[in-house]
Amino acid sequence: MLVRAAYGARVSLLVGVAATALATLLGTAAGTAAGLLGGAADALLGRLADIVLSFPYLLVAIVVATTFGGGLATTVCVIAVFSAAAMARVVRGQVLAIREQEYVQAARALGAGPLWIMTVEVAPNLAAPVTALAALQVPQAIVLESTLTFLGAGADPSTPSWGGMLAEAQDYYQTAWWFLLVPAGLLLAATIAFTVLGDAVHAALSPRRT
Repeated sequence: MLVRAAYGARVSLLVGVAATALATLLGTAAGTAAGLLGGAADALLGRLADIVLSFPYLLVAIVVATTFGGGLATTVCVIAVFSAAAMARVVRGQVLAIREQEYVQAARALGAGPLWIMTVEVAPNLAAPVTALAALQVPQAIVLESTLTFLGAGADPSTPSWGGMLAEAQDYYQTAWWFLLVPAGLLLAATIAFTVLGDAVHAALSPRRT
């Protein structure tokens, strides 16, 4: 059980980190573009995010897995798309607040173009909130991967994973409780650990008021 749980940790952590990294890249790019460009671009990206978030996540994941086949790549892509839509909204709000700051207005008055403002003025100030948000999304991605695997729409059944172990435990937990306790305990511990890490990163990178 411990050996299978250790191998399952690799799958869950890989999916969690990879999906979060892809979601951070997509969400930050879309949110920054929407916040800086405004107008039609902001409206279009906002409607796309609303459309993505309006679909039932698990239903879409099951349909995608049934159509294109399950696996780690499919799981990562599905989690990343839904996470990116939520992150894009947060990043857009941050960009809207940053672009109204005096130093951005001064750079614009001095003739700085959109590319300069985005890379020099806005991007460095997005690093802290985006990093904190990404750290908080890792446990969510791990839980989502385990849920999809539990439902049969995630990792391949032959690959040890915490979700797959939980699904297998349904037939044995009444007589062998450790079949359920080991993967559930590790999943809970990983979720709590990454949540605490995200809170610590957010506290460390947030500006302190004096």
